[in-house]
Formats: sequence, structure tokens, C-alpha cells
Amino acid sequence: MFIGHYGPTFAIKAIRPAIPLWLLFIAVQLVDVAWAVLVLLGIEKVRIVPGITASNPLDLYYMPYTHSLAAAALWAVAAIVLCKSLPGVRTWPAAAWIGLAVFSHWVLDWLVHRPDLPLYDDTMKVGLGIWNYPAIASSTTCGWLGERSGC
Repeated sequence: MFIGHYGPTFAIKAIRPAIPLWLLFIAVQLVDVAWAVLVLLGIEKVRIVPGITASNPLDLYYMPYTHSLAAAALWAVAAIVLCKSLPGVRTWPAAAWIGLAVFSHWVLDWLVHRPDLPLYDDTMKVGLGIWNYPAIASSTTCGWLGERSGC
């Protein structure tokens, strides 16, 4: 489920070698880390519904603060501003790459999620639903993990 989010990390690292790899790893998962904290605090909501998609049983029915398009843009801007002060990322272009890594999370989620990603607040939910096509979802993951993963 999470392996696809690391793809932009390696692409950005190839373009901007000065940006630390650990920082890019954090950037592409920032939205999910914040989501997990907000779920534990009871602010965002998730429930397990077997069969809701063919390959993922999570009903992500309320996540406007982390997974809406508007929130993703705000998380990206916050990351740009915050990273501007970090060694190796002190230039605006480098910080912008970090922001792009953060925002890439929403774009990749849009591909795999069923329509549960709100555009803003908790409205106008979108998602292409690749999770409903296990052959595509697993072949993509297996392609990343390789033969040793048991795919």
C-alpha cells in the first residue's frame, strides 16, 4: 500500500542529490503520519469494512485535514516553509521539491483510492479506485518489491 509513495522520493533524489533521502522519505509519508495521529485522537475517521475495495478493507470516510486536496496543498506549503531552514534544503527550489514530494502523496492516493478523497473539507470526494483491481494493484506493488517478496 505504501511502497508507491516512495517512487517520487527516488525521482527527486536523482534530480536534486543534495536533498537528504531521509527528508524525502518523511515528506512523502507526512500526510499519512499526520492521518494516523488524527485518527488516534479521534479527529479523522476510519473503519474496517471487508470488501469495500478488492484489496483494501479500510473505509476512509472522514479525513479532511490530511487527505483533502486543499489540505494536501497546505501540508506541501507548510513543508516548503519549514524545510527552508534545514541544511541541504536552504534554497527555495530545494524546498519546493520537498513540497512537491509532500503533494505527490495526494496525487498517488487519487490513483488508488476509491472516491473517498475530498477536494476540500469533507465534500466532492474523488478517487480512481485502482484498489478495486487487485491484478493492477498487486502487479504494481510486486514490480516495486521484486520476486523475493513472494508476489
